[in-house]
Amino acid sequence: MISLPTLITLACSVSSGNAFQFQTAPSAPYRLASLSHRAETFLPNSSSIAPQNSRNQSLLLRTATTANGEKAPNDAMILQIDQKVQNYEKGQEKYLSKLESAKAELEKIKETKQLYLQGQGDSLGTGTASFSETTARSLVKSMMWRVIAGSVTFFTSLRFSGNVSTALSIVGSDFFSKAATMFIGERLMNKSQAGRKDGADDVGRSLAKALLWRLFAIANTLIMSLLIAKDLSIASKIAGSDAVFKTGLMFVYERVWAKIEWGKEYIIEFSI
Repeated sequence: MISLPTLITLACSVSSGNAFQFQTAPSAPYRLASLSHRAETFLPNSSSIAPQNSRNQSLLLRTATTANGEKAPNDAMILQIDQKVQNYEKGQEKYLSKLESAKAELEKIKETKQLYLQGQGDSLGTGTASFSETTARSLVKSMMWRVIAGSVTFFTSLRFSGNVSTALSIVGSDFFSKAATMFIGERLMNKSQAGRKDGADDVGRSLAKALLWRLFAIANTLIMSLLIAKDLSIASKIAGSDAVFKTGLMFVYERVWAKIEWGKEYIIEFSI
């Protein structure tokens, strides 16, 4: 028979063993988890492997494209942008050069203006104030003269022919032809600066122009009057009266236009 002290000792032993198992049993899974965690730290993660593979594929694709002789889209775009930059830089240099040239010309004009304001324009060699007439001035001048001259021709033709129809025919036959001829003569005379001083035609130039034009106009009027009136006597009287009266009238006309500034373009010369 087992004594009481023995039973008590036995019970304590069993209780102590269970307690030991209860405390030490969970340590095994903990060690496994720790080992697993350490192993994972040494193994490559799948999430870090995937981007690496993607970059490698992109690099291989780009290398293959370059090997085939074709440029990547980004490279082509960069080259195009570089070309545009170069073009704009060249254009900028050209316009800057023009700007500097314009500034220099502006300074010359300002200096010339100051000299004229100070009464020293002759020192530039431009005391004659050279100018040219615009096309519009020559056209208006020619048409206005034809109106005046045509009126005179009408009255002289009516006086010597006694027929309104004949007078109108003579005036109408050479109105536009003489206007065109005078316009051409004005443009040709405009190419010469002879007889121009102080910004206007002098008396000698006006007289020369009147005489030259009347020589042509007299011959034209004589021919047209002869063809229409069919009478040499009448045609001679009409042309003769025009020769005397219109020559003087045209000289006055030229002197009036010499005072008109409209349609004049002064030629500014520089002596630098």
